[in-house]
Amino acid sequence: MKLAIIGASGFVGTAVLSEALHRGYEVTAIARNIDKITKSDNKLKAVAVDINNTTDLAKALAGHDAIVNAFNAGWTNPNLYADFIKGSEDIQKATKDSGVKRLLVVGGAGSLEIAPGVQLVDTPEFPDQWKSGATAARDYLDIIKKETDLDWTFLSPAINLHPGKRTAVFRLNTDQPVFDADGKSEISVEDLAVAIIDELESNRYIKKRFTVGY
Repeated sequence: MKLAIIGASGFVGTAVLSEALHRGYEVTAIARNIDKITKSDNKLKAVAVDINNTTDLAKALAGHDAIVNAFNAGWTNPNLYADFIKGSEDIQKATKDSGVKRLLVVGGAGSLEIAPGVQLVDTPEFPDQWKSGATAARDYLDIIKKETDLDWTFLSPAINLHPGKRTAVFRLNTDQPVFDADGKSEISVEDLAVAIIDELESNRYIKKRFTVGY
């Protein structure tokens, strides 16, 4: 498979890049600053593109079998909400313009339902410092749900996403978090990457959202 990863220098993107290369994929790693991409592999090509330049981005994406959108507008960005929505919509447009049909978007856990009709981001306990980004990801999920041309998938990580190790042992769900026996919802970024590549191989959640946890 030929895979393009947008945001390949970020926390999630780096893990997805490692997993894709581990499985022998040909990978185009797309980032604003490719100096942050430190991996070296004969199946890896790094391309510097501004995601808001949809013409250049579409050219970089053309010819791939699938695209992973691991774009992050920056947690300390004062315009995080607007920049995330615009960036995500520009990636969606560029994907369509490129002729690639398969798009997997890495969103947030904030839109997961912890009770009927109650999303995590709307609870009083949700941390203020994450609220802007989580709300943006939740609202973009509503946007991409209207997309009919692409074979899209939206992945919400577990509530606690952290560095760890690759076990490839986890459980999946759709709109509610996956909790373990101790009531924790967590996943390592390495196993999140496994779940992403697994989905691109199985196409189990086309035009759907899913989540993952231990």
